[in-house]
Amino acid sequence: MSTVDVDGLGMYYEWHGEPDAEPLVLILGLSLDVSEVGSLIEGLAVRYRVLAFDNRGAGRTDKPDAPYTIEQMAADTAGLMRAVGLPRAQVLGISLGGRIALALALAEPAMVERLILVSTGARVVRSLRRRLMLALAARRPRPPRGYPQPRYAFRRQLDASTAYDATARLAEIRAPALILHGIRDRSMPLALAEELHAGLAGSVLRTFPGGHAFMFAGGRRQFLEAVTGES
Repeated sequence: MSTVDVDGLGMYYEWHGEPDAEPLVLILGLSLDVSEVGSLIEGLAVRYRVLAFDNRGAGRTDKPDAPYTIEQMAADTAGLMRAVGLPRAQVLGISLGGRIALALALAEPAMVERLILVSTGARVVRSLRRRLMLALAARRPRPPRGYPQPRYAFRRQLDASTAYDATARLAEIRAPALILHGIRDRSMPLALAEELHAGLAGSVLRTFPGGHAFMFAGGRRQFLEAVTGES
């Protein structure tokens, strides 16, 4: 459990798993922090050496009250990887984290061994319904070990997420990609995962029962099996 300065941003990170295991960078979604996904990290760490961290604006990482962009958050990730001596890894991004992973693969292709894109798309549907759902999510009860996110920081992350669109650049990405998506995802419809699959040459799309948080809500075992290649 450590904090490192990345271009003036204090970033909180943790290592999990055996030091000689294959490295995997975990990029979390909107509002999430490392303290909330312990069981998921534990499952991934059986197979991987997991670098988990709090994004700009969440958890124990700094939360500047200024506009964020997905490209900026990808640069944060790359800076963290360099700071901890990790030149290349598999990168698993969930929701917002998936778009950060795409931006990382575009900006720093040599750092990305494989993309694992979960409940995400190259763009988002900018609808009132989605905005309302995300606003409700921001007010959800936090677990006892969670770190409250200021409302302005949630908005900064949300604005970055909704402004990003890498659809036209997907063909530039050469890293192999595994796309994992819930068939009943309402905030990120399956059609966007299918669009992502069509744009990423050679990618694999696997669907699961459940919605946006299928990997937390009942689908954890199947999710971990898919990520580790055990199914």
